[in-house]
Amino acid sequence: MQAVASLRYGVIFKKAFSQPDVFTAFVKAILGIDLIIDHVETEKSFPNAIGNIANHFDLFAEDKVNRIIVDIQHRRHADHYHRFLHYHCAALLEQAVQAKDYRPALAVYTIVVLTSGDKHARDMAMIDFDPKDRHGVGLGEIPHKIIYLCPKYLNDETPEAWREWMLAINDSLDEEVDESAYHNQCVQKVLRSIRKATLSPEDHARMKDEYSEDELRKEEREKALQEGIQQGMEKGMEKQALGIAANLLDLLDDQTIAQKTGLSLEQVAQLRHLGKPR
Repeated sequence: MQAVASLRYGVIFKKAFSQPDVFTAFVKAILGIDLIIDHVETEKSFPNAIGNIANHFDLFAEDKVNRIIVDIQHRRHADHYHRFLHYHCAALLEQAVQAKDYRPALAVYTIVVLTSGDKHARDMAMIDFDPKDRHGVGLGEIPHKIIYLCPKYLNDETPEAWREWMLAINDSLDEEVDESAYHNQCVQKVLRSIRKATLSPEDHARMKDEYSEDELRKEEREKALQEGIQQGMEKGMEKQALGIAANLLDLLDDQTIAQKTGLSLEQVAQLRHLGKPR
């Protein structure tokens, strides 16, 4: 077994998949496209924000025909399908300024890797932009696609070309892999490039930063949940107290009702003013 850095971390994923031969092999496996590139950009952004929102792509490469985006997402977001749809459309619309008509020069493909899984528990999902007839047959007019991959849900129906890639990504999450189980040369290169022994001090620092950010977000979510539960309990108790107070209005004075129910004198007075609920 080999100690590796988890591919859940953006810095590690980009370190491994920004290698042009690895990137092109991954794209070939997932999309079946032979991409011709000599470099991969990380943290790519466009000079002019689309829709007044700045977008940053983890990995970005294009040749004369295709524009490919690969994003890694570990935190589960309620909006991640919409989030990456926006990113994809930004990469599509960015070409519109220079196009002669509404047909962009490059086909845009986005691959999203959801390392922590998804509520739908599917190994993949796809948004296919090509128009379909009533029988679901594509017209072959629009090639753009978004593919969401969830390595956690790899199964017997997962395409063979995807299997080693998804298995390696998921296998790395516990920071230990058996490299002998992988035969794809580029997958092996990914695993070699994320060995803990090969990481730089900068890699370690950025991993710690990402981990700290995740922990802070987790604490904030837990705090918000606890506050929500507490507020719900307090509202429920207050509603119960108001019901009890309403039944005591004809029997006791306001101060005594307040003492027995925990309500304020102002709340009891307001309740008396409104009259006993029917």
